[in-house]
Amino acid sequence: MPVAQPVYNDLIKVMSSLPEEYAVQVIDFAHYLKAKATQQADIMSNECSICANSVPNAETIAAIQEGRAMMRGEIPAKRFSSLDEMWEDLERHDPELDD
Repeated sequence: MPVAQPVYNDLIKVMSSLPEEYAVQVIDFAHYLKAKATQQADIMSNECSICANSVPNAETIAAIQEGRAMMRGEIPAKRFSSLDEMWEDLERHDPELDD
């Protein structure tokens, strides 16, 4: 949803009253927020309709990106011939799964 022009005008007034080093920090932070929102939107745009209503945390985003990189062949991925084989590998490498 577009932001109304008066909001932009108020922002310009506030930004022009800040010392230059603060204005640069605010602009950098705005770029960071835009990049983060774009990254989340990109990830969610290819997900199922149920997932589209939730916002994943950073760990989930990293896991999705890693999985997609594996599917593209950019990261070597383990292959298993059965669920049991995969589960055994998980248990060997993650002792917390034994609980």
